[in-house]
Amino acid sequence: MPNPPHPPAETRTHSFTVGPEHAGQRLDRFLGDAMAALREEDGHGDTVSREKVKRAIRDGAATMRGRACTVPSTRVEPGQTVTLALAVPAAKVTPEEGELTVLYRDAAIAVLDKPAGLTVHPCPSCPDGTLVHRLVRHFPELAAQEGFRPGIVHRIDKDTSGLLLVALTEAVRLELSRAFAEREVHKEYLALVHGVPSAKGDIDAPIGRHPLHKVKMAVVPENRGGKPARSAWRVLLADPGGRFALVAVRIFTGRTHQIRVHMAHLGHPLWQDAVYGPAETAPPGGSDLPEFPPRQMLHAWRLSFRHPETGADMRFTCPPPPDFAALALRLSRRMQRVVVTGSPGCGKSALLRLLGKERLLGERGQSGEAGLPVWSADAAVARLYEPGGGGHHLLRGRYGERFVPDPAGPVDKRALFEAMRTDAALRREVEEMIHPLARHDMNEFFARAEAAGAPVAVAEVPLFLEAGWKAGSRDTAAMSGVLPNVLPNVLPNVLLVGVHCPFAERARRLETRRGWPPDMVAAMESWQWPEADKMRACHLVVDNSGTPEDLARRARGLLAELARLRAARDARLADHLASLWQA
Repeated sequence: MPNPPHPPAETRTHSFTVGPEHAGQRLDRFLGDAMAALREEDGHGDTVSREKVKRAIRDGAATMRGRACTVPSTRVEPGQTVTLALAVPAAKVTPEEGELTVLYRDAAIAVLDKPAGLTVHPCPSCPDGTLVHRLVRHFPELAAQEGFRPGIVHRIDKDTSGLLLVALTEAVRLELSRAFAEREVHKEYLALVHGVPSAKGDIDAPIGRHPLHKVKMAVVPENRGGKPARSAWRVLLADPGGRFALVAVRIFTGRTHQIRVHMAHLGHPLWQDAVYGPAETAPPGGSDLPEFPPRQMLHAWRLSFRHPETGADMRFTCPPPPDFAALALRLSRRMQRVVVTGSPGCGKSALLRLLGKERLLGERGQSGEAGLPVWSADAAVARLYEPGGGGHHLLRGRYGERFVPDPAGPVDKRALFEAMRTDAALRREVEEMIHPLARHDMNEFFARAEAAGAPVAVAEVPLFLEAGWKAGSRDTAAMSGVLPNVLPNVLPNVLLVGVHCPFAERARRLETRRGWPPDMVAAMESWQWPEADKMRACHLVVDNSGTPEDLARRARGLLAELARLRAARDARLADHLASLWQA
C-alpha cells in the first residue's frame, strides 16, 4: 500500500545577525554555517545541507533587513539581520514501509542492526524516509510516545552501520536515556583506519564545532566550546605494510562524529571518510568499485547494558555488513610477487616472455588488456652498465679504466667477465656492488606494479638464491612479534618459481643459441647452486626440458596455479577477518 500523504509542514523562522568575521560571505554559505551551529552538539543527525538552504532562499524563505532575498550568492554585511524559515518535522511520525533487521525484542526494548545509508530520525534535511518512520510501522506501540523520535535513546551516523537500541515504552525510554547519560551502557565500534596506531590507547580530547568549517567537528578546547569526549581503542588486526588497521573503539561519551574526529586527530582517519579522511581514500582501481563503498568504514559492533525492567545483563555483537568486510579483505590483499630463477640455459627468459604476453584473468573474472608486469635482472644490470648508470659509476670509481675505458661509453662486459672468471675475490666484490642496485630496481618494479593494482608481477633473477635474497625476503608470519594480530598468509612475501632443465640440454642450448664455449658454460655453472638444490629451494617448479610449445602450455598452467594460490589466500584472509569480529 502507498504511504499516506504527509500533512503540510509547519515552519520555524531562525534569525541571525551578521558578524564582522562573515563580511562579504555568500548568503547561502552564511545561513548554512549558521544553521549547522544550531545543531544539537550531542546529536548525530544531518545538518541542513547548503543545497537545501539554496532551495529555501530561491523559494523566498530568506530575508535580509526585513526584505525577501531569493539570490543565494548575495553578499552579507556586518550588522545585517538575516532570517530563514524552514519546515519543522511533524510532531508525529507517519509510518513508512521498509525493512528492519531486528536482532532482539521483548515488550520493553528492541535491538536492531541498522544498515548504512539510513538516517536514524527525522531532521530538517531528512524529514522522511528515516529509521524512525520504519520503526513506527513495525512497532505500533511507539505511537504512544510523543515527538518525532519515538523510541530513540541513542543515535549513530547515517553512513554508520550496526547496533541500535530502541525503547518501546516511554518509561523505558526515560530509563535508558538516563543509563546512556550516566555512561552505564557499553558501546564498541569496528573501524578501518589509515595506518597502524599503537596496539591500544585512550584519547580524552574535547570535541566541538570546527572553528572554520561549521559542518565539521574537531578537537576544540573546552574554553572554546569543546565538550568532554573520551574514546579507547585496541588494534584487532594490523597490516604488516602499515597501510591500514582494524580497530575496536569504545566510546565513553556520545559526541557528534566522536570516533571519526578522535581517530583523525590521532593521525589515523577512517577509510572512505570524505569529511575527516584524506582527499584520496580509495586504493588503486578507483572508489567506484563495489569493495570501495562511498561511506566511512565504521560499524557499531558491540552493545552491553542492563535491561531497564528485568535488570538482566544484555550483550549483543553484530558482524559488519558485506561492504565493510569486502574493503577489509581488499586492503588485506597483497600483490603476488613471483621470482623466476634457474640455472644458465634453463629457459627463464623464455618463460618470462611468455608471462609478459599472457593475458591474466583478473580477480573479477575479466581478462586483462596486457600481459603480466615482468622484470629481468639481466636487463636491469645492462642498464646499470650504461653511461650514467649506477654500476657504470661504481666500476669506474673502483677500477678506473680497467672495465670502463671511456667515461662516456658502456662497461666492457667481456673484460669484466674474464676478470670475474679468473679472480674469485674480484667477482665477489663486483657482486657486492651490483647486486644491491639490481635488487633495489626489482623492489621498485614490484612497488610500481602493486601501486597500479596488478594482482601479480614477475621478476626473473638468475642469482636470487646465490645472492641471499630469499633469506632476506620477509614472510608475514615472521612478523607476528612485531605487530598485533598480523595478517596470516598462505603465500610468502616472494613466491619462488624454478625452471628445470637437465644440464646436457642446457649446455646444448647455450652452445647453439648463444655461442657459449664449454669453459664459459662451466664458469657460469660454477657460480650458481647445483640445479637440484635450486629446485628444492623453490616453491613451484616448471619443467622446460621439452619443446617451446610444451613451455607455453606450462606457462598457462603456472598462471592457473598462481590464481589458485591467490584464491586460497583470499579465503584464508576472509576466514581470519570473520573470526575477529564474530568473537
